[in-house]
Amino acid sequence: MRFGRVITAMVTPFTNDGKVNYDKAQELALHLLDNGSDALILSGTTGESPSLTYDETYSLFQAVKEAVGDKGAVIGGAGSNCTSEIVKHIKDYNKLGLDGYLSVVPYYNKPTQEGIYRHFKTIAEAAESPIIVYNIPGRTGINLLPDTLARIAESPNIVALKESTGNVDQISEMKKKLPADFSIYSGDDYMTLATIAMGGVGVVSVASHLVGKGIQQMIEAYISGRVEEALALHLKLYPIFKGLFCVANPIPVKTALNLLGHEVGGFRLPVCEPSPKEAEVIKNLLIENGLLG
Repeated sequence: MRFGRVITAMVTPFTNDGKVNYDKAQELALHLLDNGSDALILSGTTGESPSLTYDETYSLFQAVKEAVGDKGAVIGGAGSNCTSEIVKHIKDYNKLGLDGYLSVVPYYNKPTQEGIYRHFKTIAEAAESPIIVYNIPGRTGINLLPDTLARIAESPNIVALKESTGNVDQISEMKKKLPADFSIYSGDDYMTLATIAMGGVGVVSVASHLVGKGIQQMIEAYISGRVEEALALHLKLYPIFKGLFCVANPIPVKTALNLLGHEVGGFRLPVCEPSPKEAEVIKNLLIENGLLG
């Protein structure tokens, strides 16, 4: 379990004029590692990766890795629906000494399972750091099946899965087919406890921006055998887990961080600020759960 139990999919801070705020990204990264996160994923969906240029992504990885040092793992988002393009980028990212990569199942072009396998096999041959595969059919339009993942896991530097189907049958089937040392992470905060119960190791989290320590406590309680305590913590955190997806991620979490004084800036189109009604829901979520006075 090289990446720990709580991996935060970090937002990308922007300045008032819409540029990447590298100083704020460094500050936020250190804050998260001090508040429950074991590792960080940069330039994932929560980090608005589709709206970042290659140069911005490279500079973001470099800045945060320099700030973090050995305080926690820094994982670079490195996914694309063009295999050759992401291989080229990964060969550049290798220079930065990142602790790992997160690579999503190719989206939009709906490859076959054989195509998915060949895509990840090719990426694995280029990467010099371990890879987390990301399965999220709701965004990609295609589901990574357990048999395909088992083939992908034969590559020695593909070591983990971020699973965002919410399908307990699929998680169980994957756990049966995968090597014992292959890590499964919930890709949804609300599924963390269930995934741990089925042999997963943790979560790639959005809510950990706000309640990272609570998520750590929940996982620790379960793996220590304090199941009732873990359930109580899950139920306490559940409104936050669900509320942060009242509109498309990362709109709620970034709005919440700004309300809490972290000044992570706005959004890049086509992502935009919440409506006044949505902003009120997010503010009330923080107040009702004791995060905002």
